[in-house]
Amino acid sequence: MPIQLTPAALERMHRFLAKDPAAIGVRFGIKRTGCSGYAYTVDLAQAVAENDSVFDHDGIRVLVDAKALPFVEGTEIDFQRQGLNAAFVFRNPNATGECGCGESFTVDTKA
Repeated sequence: MPIQLTPAALERMHRFLAKDPAAIGVRFGIKRTGCSGYAYTVDLAQAVAENDSVFDHDGIRVLVDAKALPFVEGTEIDFQRQGLNAAFVFRNPNATGECGCGESFTVDTKA
């Protein structure tokens, strides 16, 4: 199952991409960090790497490195505003737990 984007996430990503004409899409991935193990990363992508999976959503290319894909496949990315705060929100069917602050998540690496 590919990465999904909500209408709010699509709108936010279109705005980011419009500010950087050299960007070809959005790179979605993970990094080891936090109290639970992994944190999500969302950056502008300048090129497609050899080991990337590419998902297209209404004009947005989402690139995911092959090493990160098993951890994030099927994730829905949303964008939410709460008061003065605005952030991407991730609904990951592979996550088996999250830290209390919501900054990191765990997965069952044995599965």
